[in-house]
Formats: sequence, structure tokens, C-alpha cells
Amino acid sequence: MTGGDDSWLSTVPAGGRDPMLVRAGQRVHPGLRLGEVARRRPPGVTGHQWNTASRMLLDLVVCAEDTGRPRFAVEFRSPSPDAAARRAERMMAAVTAAVGLPVLRVTSATLRAAEHGAQIVGYVIEARRYADGAAGPEEPAVGFRDIAGRLPDGRTGAVNDLGALARAETFEAYVAGRLADPILRGLHVRWAEGAAEGWSWVEVRPGESLVERVSLHPYRLSCGVDPARLAEDLAALAIGDRLRTLEAGAPALVPRADLLDGIRRLRDRRDELVDGFAYDHLCEV
Repeated sequence: MTGGDDSWLSTVPAGGRDPMLVRAGQRVHPGLRLGEVARRRPPGVTGHQWNTASRMLLDLVVCAEDTGRPRFAVEFRSPSPDAAARRAERMMAAVTAAVGLPVLRVTSATLRAAEHGAQIVGYVIEARRYADGAAGPEEPAVGFRDIAGRLPDGRTGAVNDLGALARAETFEAYVAGRLADPILRGLHVRWAEGAAEGWSWVEVRPGESLVERVSLHPYRLSCGVDPARLAEDLAALAIGDRLRTLEAGAPALVPRADLLDGIRRLRDRRDELVDGFAYDHLCEV
């Protein structure tokens, strides 16, 4: 299938399309249909693929502020989609590739476009701008994710860690007696097929934890940061959301044995991971 030629993309006019966010010379529009972003059916895409995919919504579309030219899109998906949803995802991926639209897919049980989209897409815009500005003969001394500064709680730390607030709130919840452990733990891996995966968990009761898993799949897109570390930070962000409503209802807690089994399954697939598996110490009983 033909792909990568972005001449098939349309401009998105500002008039009548109020953006949810304007940042760094780019505007972010929610809920655009693919048919509003692409001019017409490109070569290699069947009529059925085009008719189906062109009606599907892209959660967020990032455009150049001056020209309205689409730069990339962000999709939010729930884990374990049914067969019909998987077919739709494959069709959307094929058509966005054919029209040259980079896409970042976020798969999470908690993160949603309406509640978290502006924060996440704003982060990616800033990370990409930082990476572009740092491009040159020498690597930057500090990556975007590791820039140090003052955190909201007054401590010094990585100001571009999307999980920083959740980490502070975890400690506060432990001091208040709401959690069994003060540390928000996590891991991240990259799969050879292109996706990145991040986990985060905190022990709420002895032997039972809140667990979040986030997958990121950047299709033809640089996030400006390591997507695996970003996935772990997003998992921490999701934990923070759940901690704030911890007392509103009984959360779904994961027994320690089940959490360990999941980590060991990752370990057993280390040959499918980029740079292997760095968390053998977590697999110990």
C-alpha cells in the first residue's frame, strides 16, 4: 500500500473549528473525522476501506497554527477491543499510513481524550519542540523528560515527569493512612514490533495494589521522548487519577501474586523486547 505522502492531507480551517489547545505554533482540534483531514482516497486504498475509515473520528488532530496543515493525530483506545474494534483499528491505521498522517495511539483503561487529551498532547508538542530545537551535531546534555526544576509540592525533580504529581500524592496518601506503601512503582518496555508499554502500581492494602498499564504505539511519529518511559509516566498519571477517587468506591485491586505473574510473563518474552527486560529483580518472591 502506498504511504507516507502527506500531499493527500487537507488543511483544517480555524474558522468554525475552535481548537481545544493552541501551543508552540500548533492548534489541537478534537473529534475530526478522517475524511475532514484527508483530501480524497489515495492509491492503494480500497473503496470499502476509504468509506469506512473516512467516517471514523480521530480523537485529537494537531495542526500548524498558520496553515492548518495536520502534523499528527492522537487516538485513545481501551484495552482488549472486540474483533470489530480491532478490524476498525487496522483499517484506520492502513488509511492514515496511506495519506501520510502520523498517529500516536494511547491504550489505557483509565486515560481518556476528554479528561487527559489536552495534557498529553500538549506534552508531546513541547517534547517534540525541545527535541527539534536540540537537534545538532551534539546530543543535548539533558533530555526533555529529565529537565530538573521545582515540582508542585516544592521539591526539586523532573518537571516533565507526567507522573510527578501522582508520586507526591502517593506519599501523602500513605502518610494519611490510606495506602500500605509510600512508593509508586513501575516498569517500562519496548516491543520489537513498535509498541511501548508502561506499568505503574501502588500497594493499597498489604498484598493488594492498584495497577495501571498503558501502551503507546507511535505510527511514523517521534514523541520527543522515549515512548516507553512516557508510557510508564502515563500509567503513573492514571494511578494518580484513581487515587483521588479511592474512597468514593471500592477500587479493583490486584493481588500481589497476579501482579508478579504479569511481570514474569513480560520477562518470559524478553526476546521480543528491544533492549531486553531490565526488571528481573521484580520477579523475585
